[in-house]
Amino acid sequence: MKTSQSVQVLGYLALLIVSALFMTPFVWLIRSSLMDLSQIFTMPPEWLPRPFQWGNFKKALTILPFGTYFLNTTIIVMGTLAGTVLTSTIAAFGFSRIQWKGRDLIFGILLSSMMLPAAVTLIPSFLGWQMLGFYDTYYPLIAPAFFGGGMFNIFLLRQFYLTIPRDFDEAAVVDGAGYFTIYFRIILPLSRSAVIVVALFTFLATWNDFMGPLIYLKSDSLFTLALGLQMFQGTYTAQWDLLMAASTAVVLPCVIVFLIGQRYFLEGITLTGLKG
Repeated sequence: MKTSQSVQVLGYLALLIVSALFMTPFVWLIRSSLMDLSQIFTMPPEWLPRPFQWGNFKKALTILPFGTYFLNTTIIVMGTLAGTVLTSTIAAFGFSRIQWKGRDLIFGILLSSMMLPAAVTLIPSFLGWQMLGFYDTYYPLIAPAFFGGGMFNIFLLRQFYLTIPRDFDEAAVVDGAGYFTIYFRIILPLSRSAVIVVALFTFLATWNDFMGPLIYLKSDSLFTLALGLQMFQGTYTAQWDLLMAASTAVVLPCVIVFLIGQRYFLEGITLTGLKG
């Protein structure tokens, strides 16, 4: 009994140490955002601002139009979320609940596409969107979400759908339900946690996306927060206090979303391995 308690104590101690290591950069970011420039690089480091420089946030967010960048990012995130959740749930339903010839073969081929480096399709995708006349618009950033929502999301949802007993489908068919009714009134309500996981992953990936907007956007009025932050860093490299304040403001929504949905993130870790 004492041995098991000692192991448990050591486990918690290890978790605390690892958590402290991972939290240190975030704490450093916040303390730097509330300091003036002279305090940030003081040696030995000071962890508490004296006094707190709350004005750093106002200065940082008004030097560049971060309000516009926030609105642009929100538009892209909302569009991508809608497309990803809609199409990935439908595709996963087709690969898990409907029997059709070649289903598993096609799913395996699509699954293998996850091993393809993104750099391989980068130039062809850019040229394709440019030929369509959609360069410097949000279409290349939002439209792909409406064509499957990403193979990882389809795989995640398919694995979860396979854990739902088929008795529900058979009972619904006996009552005269079609595929759409089964999908909308049975599968979706039962897989709410998995859908939330997909939405959270999509939100974080889209909010923090830098490469996509960098490639497809040219006009300053269309820039996202990631691009705005990069411009800020390039223009005001020496003003680390303002740069840290802007970075904190950009990261804060991601932290809030993670704290709200952390339980679903933990569930998402186990979903893909429940059933093949």
